[in-house]
Amino acid sequence: MQKVYGFTHYSFFTEMSELASKHNSFDLSLGLADFDIDVRLKDFLKEAAGHNSHNYEPLAGNPLLIESVISLNSKRKNSIFLRENEVTITPCATFTLYTALKSVINQGDEVIIIQPSYYTYGPSIVLNNGIPVYYDLDNDLEINWEKLQNCISEKTKAIIVNSPQNPTGKMWTENDWNQLYQIIKDQEIYLISEEIYDTYCYDGKEHYSTFLHPELKKRTFCIFSFGKMFHSTGWKVSYLLASEELTAKFRCHQQYISYSANAPCQYAIAKYLQVFDPLENQRIMQQKRDIFYDLMKGTPLQIDKKAEGAVFQIVNFRNVSKTMTDVEFSKWLTIEKKVACLPLSAFYDSRQNSDYVRFSFSKKDDLIINALEHLRKNL
Repeated sequence: MQKVYGFTHYSFFTEMSELASKHNSFDLSLGLADFDIDVRLKDFLKEAAGHNSHNYEPLAGNPLLIESVISLNSKRKNSIFLRENEVTITPCATFTLYTALKSVINQGDEVIIIQPSYYTYGPSIVLNNGIPVYYDLDNDLEINWEKLQNCISEKTKAIIVNSPQNPTGKMWTENDWNQLYQIIKDQEIYLISEEIYDTYCYDGKEHYSTFLHPELKKRTFCIFSFGKMFHSTGWKVSYLLASEELTAKFRCHQQYISYSANAPCQYAIAKYLQVFDPLENQRIMQQKRDIFYDLMKGTPLQIDKKAEGAVFQIVNFRNVSKTMTDVEFSKWLTIEKKVACLPLSAFYDSRQNSDYVRFSFSKKDDLIINALEHLRKNL
């Protein structure tokens, strides 16, 4: 367990992408898709631009989009049945996580972050006058519930969970949520559940949202991202599921920070959701994951656990170098071997060295194939 009372800007994500560009390397470092969005989504945005009104949407979001979100979630295999006052349209997942924290934590409250994790979590807690407490996953990526329970104190106010997880691709199951409930049920502890890769679950696995748990949903802020879902991160539209009570707290703060999200994009997404097929979305990304996995087997790099979800794969590099740190290896691979990745240590507050690097397979098939064929011939 580690407590941190401050943070510093960390730009390694941008640095590695810039390094890839400078050295003309195949860039598999960031999760940004390099392929085009669905032409129908573009057409709906053009339709939105032709409307007479370009003013703010309601605080809760475009009513048509809220209706589409409710319909989308009702059609899942693990269906989530929602009321209007449980859905809020937001500018992006980072904003939503920050505002959810603002809704429930006070100065000095502790928030547990399960690592490896995205680098914005800790700063979002600190900016809200809270204290990050870090729990590190074991090497098998499974939760050690006793160790997690030891991170909980009388000051614990929230736990941040990400499933499917960036960077490991690990997914939480119904049993995981049940286990978590057992260790927090007697305390006022909230959940910030970032589920932005919910449509990307592989090998027949189904996303299981914390919002399906009858008790946890009462204390959960559940975050989703249309930017990740449709490869349109620049549109900046996400959504939050929360109980009516937590939704009211969230909107109380949202109205003073952003008020509403991008109006034309909300309309376009609402219309697109009426024709969107999540299974086709999942099929395309699983195909990319499978191409990546099959080609990686032809290199000295080793995949210990195939990604269950999300758009990332962590890879053990110790067959190539016993002595380099993961940061050194990432830079060496990018500059000398012309394939960019990220060190797993970038996803830990401690920045402690690891045996792993992270690749993104949210790329054109040709880029994945060319990058890994290049590694096969040159490693």
